[in-house]
Amino acid sequence: MTTAWGEFELSRFPEDPRDRLRAWDASDAYLLRYLDRERVGLSGTVVVLGDRWGALVTALAEHRPAQITDSYLSQEATRANLARAGVEPGAVQLLTTQDPPPERVDVLLVRVPKSLALLEDQLLRLAPAVHAGTVVIGTGMVKEIHTSTLQLFERILGPTRTSLAEQKARLIHCTPDPALERPANPWPYSYALPDGIGAVSGRTVVNHAGVFCADRLDIGTRFFLAHLPEGGRRIVDLGCGNGVVGTAVALADPTAEVLFVDESFQAVASAEATYKANGVPGHAEFRVGDGLAGVADGSVDMVLNNPPFHSHQATTDATAWRMFAGAKRALRPGGELWVVGNRHLGYHVTLRRLFGNSRLVASDPKFVVLKAVKRG
Repeated sequence: MTTAWGEFELSRFPEDPRDRLRAWDASDAYLLRYLDRERVGLSGTVVVLGDRWGALVTALAEHRPAQITDSYLSQEATRANLARAGVEPGAVQLLTTQDPPPERVDVLLVRVPKSLALLEDQLLRLAPAVHAGTVVIGTGMVKEIHTSTLQLFERILGPTRTSLAEQKARLIHCTPDPALERPANPWPYSYALPDGIGAVSGRTVVNHAGVFCADRLDIGTRFFLAHLPEGGRRIVDLGCGNGVVGTAVALADPTAEVLFVDESFQAVASAEATYKANGVPGHAEFRVGDGLAGVADGSVDMVLNNPPFHSHQATTDATAWRMFAGAKRALRPGGELWVVGNRHLGYHVTLRRLFGNSRLVASDPKFVVLKAVKRG
């Protein structure tokens, strides 16, 4: 990526030589061009929200910015890209969406996230640190910026307008209004689960902003809950989201040890809040990370997984493949991987390639629940 601050070699995380997707896009480049062309002052506290793979903070590292992200993978990519660029450790402050934001923000750069709820939550958290002189600039591809996006900036920070498009990217310019009466932050959001879904029927689920289907139980998870397995001492809720699947297992069997894992800081916070809200007996661990990396080989009895098939705007099975491969490594001989997914994704083929077996447990017109057993 060539910028006014230098040329940078960037990669996503985890690095995969077969991955042809870049670690930056036209919206990152547009924002950096604008900052240089308009000579935007970057001497104060610079905060970059939603930097997907660290492209923005790597280019702006000399200005000692703070990055705020919900993604463990994005944070690890940022670390690798900063090191590759020779940036001194500590030059960029790496924060998560669960960390307290800086007390003062002089320049706020926002890479518009896919989740409008996450944008709402983070702008509300940052708003007290924004002052009348704060430069606020958002960026995103044209297809990612909607009227509702602009309305959020205007409702929370102040008057907002957009730029002309360049290479299918657009900028958002917002003028902070300190006198604006901001709405209360509605996140995290809690609701009672419906009946007829097993051990978690009528129980409370807690969702932080940005978690998948935060305002209702998605139909895939609901189908999975109706067909969850019994047994297994150490169980992993892999890609746990709000933790409803792992919580259901723990409620059904108080002797189970459940590990909740997700690469989203918001998701793991939701899972922990859901678990605690229901007073579940037994032992649980909550971990933000790259799938089952760090989990010992052959140490798990069962893995439960509803894999995502989107990485930002890209549709891909790479994440599911890595989750399944990680599960095979972590499972003990005879251990089981249970997967729910859309019927058309063909996960049974992937599981047979990895495990040598795949059994259909349940199906409806849209979803399937599959089981694969680790042999020998």
